[in-house]
Amino acid sequence: MSLLKNYMEQEIQLNGHNKQEYPPMHTAEHILNQTMIRMFGCERSKNTHIERKKSKCDYILSVEPTAEMITEIENRVNEVIGQDLPVTTCFVTREEVPEGVDLSKLPEDASATLRIVKIGEYDTCACIGQHVGTTAEIGKFKIISWDFESNRLRLRFKLEL
Repeated sequence: MSLLKNYMEQEIQLNGHNKQEYPPMHTAEHILNQTMIRMFGCERSKNTHIERKKSKCDYILSVEPTAEMITEIENRVNEVIGQDLPVTTCFVTREEVPEGVDLSKLPEDASATLRIVKIGEYDTCACIGQHVGTTAEIGKFKIISWDFESNRLRLRFKLEL
């Protein structure tokens, strides 16, 4: 099966990617996005900046979260990380995209074949970035600061090994 997967990855042409993300941080961002969706009913981050040392994500919320809610976000993300979930990929056509996968952020010229990244049963989304093999490779997720202005929550976070 892995030979088939390697062959398919070589044959399928996806859009180019303009940046090399740090796989643990990028995978943590996926978990954070799904945690925000589940806790607040919002969409995935509107603006994201992923770096090795620290990262940030912006979410549109109708009310400002309390400090306790921010702690709960961090706790839930770490709980998912601690489950050692597999991070897998598959390739699908637009007609085969799993239900609930948001394609609204794809560029107009996105390829006909899409790469879907799954984190266990917790999160599924279209993505061309690099990820870890299991959530146990991420480390500890830590929110280092946040601010809320004009319904935009900005979370700044890092990973501790």
